Amino acid sequence: MIVVKIGGSVRRLDPLLEDIAATTEQTVVVHGASRDLDDLATRLGSPPRMVESERGDVSRFTDATTMDHFLMAYAGRANKRIVESLRQLGVNAFGMTGLDGGLVRGTRRSAIRIRENGRTKVLHDNHVGSIDSVDTVLLGRLLAAGLTPVICPPIAAEDGTAINVDGDRLAAEIAIGLGASLLMIFADTPGLLRDPADETSLIGRLSTREAEHLIPAIGGRARVKLRASAEARVRGVGAVCVADGRVERPLFSALSGAGTWVR
Repeated sequence: MIVVKIGGSVRRLDPLLEDIAATTEQTVVVHGASRDLDDLATRLGSPPRMVESERGDVSRFTDATTMDHFLMAYAGRANKRIVESLRQLGVNAFGMTGLDGGLVRGTRRSAIRIRENGRTKVLHDNHVGSIDSVDTVLLGRLLAAGLTPVICPPIAAEDGTAINVDGDRLAAEIAIGLGASLLMIFADTPGLLRDPADETSLIGRLSTREAEHLIPAIGGRARVKLRASAEARVRGVGAVCVADGRVERPLFSALSGAGTWVR
């Protein structure tokens, strides 16, 4: 069992989807759509607002209007285009969000504290939260029926409200719940980099202890990926790889050793 996370920054999906169709491993696909959402929100007059938490993590502030755009971009266009492409490749893909059927449940943080211009601020009407549980029974039934789940945020809050969660954390929690042998996270870099501006600064191999020590030193999205990778490995996933989704054979290249491996 492998869980493949397709980052929203990966523009050309065909090579990765072709690899997924070619693998003999039972697969669950998790995806983002951050660039699609940015483009849509900008066209609709509500450009994205990225905020930094008090501990330094960067995320999208998601108010009610942004959640409407989110559902259009993620659950609509991105999810169904991936399902369409996989079915054309002979994969019986089944698209859904974490909200559908209560597949993934979590807790909403309706107010968040952020750092902005050196000051701490509180933002309200926040439709973002954390993950509490994954319905692996439902996923197991889909897999047993020969379907390949294609999953994206949002998930269901305690009152049923749709909330945004980080896609890497979502993929990690699904991999943990299923006891996956491998979690593969594909992005628009060769893997995790010590210097975000230098693609030759790839971190090839990490133990979980090394990963945990490195988390405070890595900023931006890479920190979230590293934290999700380390947690997945500690909680039972066989191995985790953060790899380049831009190359011609992304999945098989990573399986041959490319990218950053947390073991």
